[in-house]
Amino acid sequence: MTAPIRVLALHSHPDDIEFQCAGTLALLRDAGCHLTLATMTPGDCGSAEHDAEAIAAIRRAESAAAADLLGADCLCLEFRDLAIFNDDESRRRVTEALRRIRPDVILTAPPADYLCDHEMTSLLVRDACFTAPIPNYVTRQWEPAPPLEKIPHLYYVDAIEGGDRDGRLQAAGFHVDVTRVFALKREMLACHASQRNWLLRQHGIDEYLDSQAKWGARRGSEVGVEQAEAFRQYLGHAYPHDNLLLKLLGQDGRGGVVKA
Repeated sequence: MTAPIRVLALHSHPDDIEFQCAGTLALLRDAGCHLTLATMTPGDCGSAEHDAEAIAAIRRAESAAAADLLGADCLCLEFRDLAIFNDDESRRRVTEALRRIRPDVILTAPPADYLCDHEMTSLLVRDACFTAPIPNYVTRQWEPAPPLEKIPHLYYVDAIEGGDRDGRLQAAGFHVDVTRVFALKREMLACHASQRNWLLRQHGIDEYLDSQAKWGARRGSEVGVEQAEAFRQYLGHAYPHDNLLLKLLGQDGRGGVVKA
């Protein structure tokens, strides 16, 4: 029996995955993939009501609850909010995570977004995809996992609201129609109830579930569906260029949209 394709969604904070790619993950689950949802941090700065330790514990539990709805594994790499840096130690830690999870496909943060944590996560994951198969690249972690056999397929999820760091709308490489699974995507985001007050206070988002629907509808309107998620495949030298994500979803992507 062929082992299922392993898909890793690795973003910065709890709720980033649920906002940006949970619908596609639901479709990949339905296609028989093994899923891991991982965050760089536990979201320790995401509250004005709880201290860092308390909100981190709350948000780890919220992430686990959301992952359970997909039947996915859940992991936090235990960096800290606003302290993710593209340096040697961090690259080795992320590389070790990839070697332990052993993904075939990775969905991660875009390289241009409004927040430093998102951009640093993107750089670290991109580089870790390259270093993870290198036998002589030592992670210096406890009981290190063996190197990967090859570089995983790497995809960038959409930035928040689809904008770059200056808020300008970025073009999508392709869209995935998530209309059929949007109710599950919304349910996953609803697990992150601790963020309702924080997103209103810090981001000016009055109702985060409605914002999720609005952003998905805007991407959907670009390709004539109700709800869509946007992606770009990283096609740097040595990285895989065949679009495995489209193949897993049973589509060739003609017309710029993967129909669910």
